[in-house]
Amino acid sequence: MSAAQAAGARFTARLLRSRTTLFWAGIVGAVVLCAVLAPVIAPYDPLDGDVREGLLGPSGDHWLGTDKLGRDVFSRIVYGAQVALLAGAEAVGIAAAIGIPLGLLSGYAGGWTDRILMRIVEGVMSVPFLVLAIALISVLGPGLWKSMAVVGVVFAMTLMRLTRGETLAAREELYVDGARVVGAGAPRILFRHILPNITPPLIVQVTLMIAGAIIAEATLSFLGLGAQAGHASWGSMLADAQESIRQSFFLTLPPGIAILVTVLAFNQVGDGVRDLFAREAKAGTLGVNPVHRGGKGDAPAATAAEPPAGTAVPDPLLSVRDLTVSFPQPAGGRVTVVQGVSLDVGKGEILGLVGESGSGKSVTAMSLLGLVPDPGRVAAASVRLDGRELTGLPFDELRKVRGREIGVVFQEPIASLNPAYTVGDQVAEVLREHAGLPRERARGRVIELFEQVHIPNPADRLGDYPHQFSGGMAQRVMIAMALACGPRLLVADEPTTALDVTVQGQVLDLLLELREQTGMSILLITHDLGVVADVADRVAVMYAGQLVECGPTEEVFRKPAHPYTEGLLASLPRNVRRTGRLPSIPGVVPAPDAWPAGCHFADRCPHARPECTAGPIDLAAVAGGGRATRCVRAGELALTGVGGTGAVQIAKKP
Repeated sequence: MSAAQAAGARFTARLLRSRTTLFWAGIVGAVVLCAVLAPVIAPYDPLDGDVREGLLGPSGDHWLGTDKLGRDVFSRIVYGAQVALLAGAEAVGIAAAIGIPLGLLSGYAGGWTDRILMRIVEGVMSVPFLVLAIALISVLGPGLWKSMAVVGVVFAMTLMRLTRGETLAAREELYVDGARVVGAGAPRILFRHILPNITPPLIVQVTLMIAGAIIAEATLSFLGLGAQAGHASWGSMLADAQESIRQSFFLTLPPGIAILVTVLAFNQVGDGVRDLFAREAKAGTLGVNPVHRGGKGDAPAATAAEPPAGTAVPDPLLSVRDLTVSFPQPAGGRVTVVQGVSLDVGKGEILGLVGESGSGKSVTAMSLLGLVPDPGRVAAASVRLDGRELTGLPFDELRKVRGREIGVVFQEPIASLNPAYTVGDQVAEVLREHAGLPRERARGRVIELFEQVHIPNPADRLGDYPHQFSGGMAQRVMIAMALACGPRLLVADEPTTALDVTVQGQVLDLLLELREQTGMSILLITHDLGVVADVADRVAVMYAGQLVECGPTEEVFRKPAHPYTEGLLASLPRNVRRTGRLPSIPGVVPAPDAWPAGCHFADRCPHARPECTAGPIDLAAVAGGGRATRCVRAGELALTGVGGTGAVQIAKKP
């Protein structure tokens, strides 16, 4: 299945779960069906009537009565759907044909092209829509198709501005730079690379525009500028009903209700499509055992068995037991991305969680905070913070834990900070939300936090925006935000990624200093074993959704018990002369739906035996105590670690 097919399957699956959107889509479908089958459904010709049978009430012959000319109202309503949809299709088609290409050109080319096109758009949109439409129709003459062509041109300005904005953002993406590097021309970049990536908001806008076009057609026809005598239009039906309202007010109801329901249906479908395209992560909660099974497809229920030595510590601050995370598959069912993770973080301890990209490190950490994106499902036998059970907490209660009890530092500080607000306001927002501090006290506390994380001239930098900070300074702002309410646990998700070596060292020194000052615990997520060797007290190695080894950092690095850990350590650069190819682990982390029943690392392991793939392998204690590994050959393998010299120093920073 291609990426496009997979994305389509996921969208369809989400659509089928959205009952409200499906209901309104059914209404739209019914209107379309009436329009297509109008000659079959309508019992009478919508333009023929007998004046002698004018203004009749509803009856068996005329379900909705007749108008003043004796024409059947029901037949005109059915044919009116045809007029409304064709008019909407014409207007939106013209708008898309004009607005999307010009918006792409304006946003990508920039310069004078952009300035000229935007001045035209601003000029058109500065005039009220109806006034402009009436002015143009007065020149072109009345008529359904001419009036909707005018509406399409006006709508094109809105669509052009939206397309331009999306293109401005997309043209700065790395995939566009990559297309330029390989020599792709502007048309190919615009229509092959940029347009497919900005399609979702355009689809939503087009859906909403159809509703606007139906209203525009009804309005212009009501004024006599749209549909003329040769068409049955809901707007012209309202105009006819107005003339005879003293004799029969009922005639205003059928076309009015038809317009209301149709426009409302298209708007609701547009809103639903927008929500389905949205990629925001919806905060959830941790599942409490027993976990539901069957149709809901949740992850298997976990047990509360105590994990082996190395993963558990006495009197932990954070205690996780049998954490499992799963997501639905497009073809049905669920795929598990984190399997039965159990570990503790001691009070005042730094625990390093390491592994290749795709191992499940960040998903594990985010699941503890209830931040796994919907429709992910998190199940755990127990997740406790200093003895308080977090599983099953409602969203509002879990939100209080985040920020107050647990702080988070993300790996991309510039992307995590809102570019529209100053850094001072963003840090102060945490204090006002969780601590209830007034503005002035919050400002003073932010200055203290900036001093604590060593941001020079903190009072002067409160009013700066994120783009005015370097990567290292922006990361210090993120750390200040995470520390604002004095959390007891700091989750640092690759806090030194994309920083140069000098700045990495400064950030690590800062974390150690803050740990010393506040006594907080740190869960450090990284793929840099050098960072772990430098600062972590214990290390937990993760591979393909499972913990494969856990124990004191120095012991794990000097004598690893799992072949995957040995492979990671062998791949580290060292300050020694080497010949031949650099050591590496062959292959890649398998996709979650391809994980074997036995050892997940078996396909890449040079020490694999048939017993490694015979069945699930539990995390077990290593002889000598204090460590655990997930390897059936741990007792017989003599794996190679690192010494006390080289690039990786086992002695941690004081």
